Amino acid sequence: MRILLSPLALLSLLLTGAIFGFFYAWVCSTMWGLDAADPETAIKAMQAMNASVRNGVFAPAFFATPLVSFATGLVAWSVGARPAALWFTLAGVVYLFGGMILTMVVNVPMNQALALVETPLTKEAALAVWTEYSAPWQLWNIIRTIASGTALLLTGVGLLSLPRHNAMQPA
Repeated sequence: MRILLSPLALLSLLLTGAIFGFFYAWVCSTMWGLDAADPETAIKAMQAMNASVRNGVFAPAFFATPLVSFATGLVAWSVGARPAALWFTLAGVVYLFGGMILTMVVNVPMNQALALVETPLTKEAALAVWTEYSAPWQLWNIIRTIASGTALLLTGVGLLSLPRHNAMQPA
């Protein structure tokens, strides 16, 4: 089991970093850009992005992050690396609830409702739809970004908590 610990720990770091980066990009550029665009253009662009995100590139970071974090915690526990096990497991829990479940319960339904909006709209109607969608969507995205960033930090602490083994000593 010890041989699995380092690769799993690094995979936990990679996946958690990927999902944090994904949510973070929405916070610091994507939504600000859409807010600066014509509201109908923003609606169409968001509809297209939401439809395109369900893909094989996004899925591992979104769905596998908590599973790999929990697996890393389990392996760490089984080899006696109890502090690291705690950090990896906690990272998985934070992302599971603050990132993945939050997305499925809040952001996805908002995205599904926006997908039903038919364009073209009057300027006033487009502005009303976008305003009603964007502000709350961004608030919830900030929350899942903070949760994912916290999970990334906890994963880093887990890595730092792993026991160091001298290559000259028997395992």
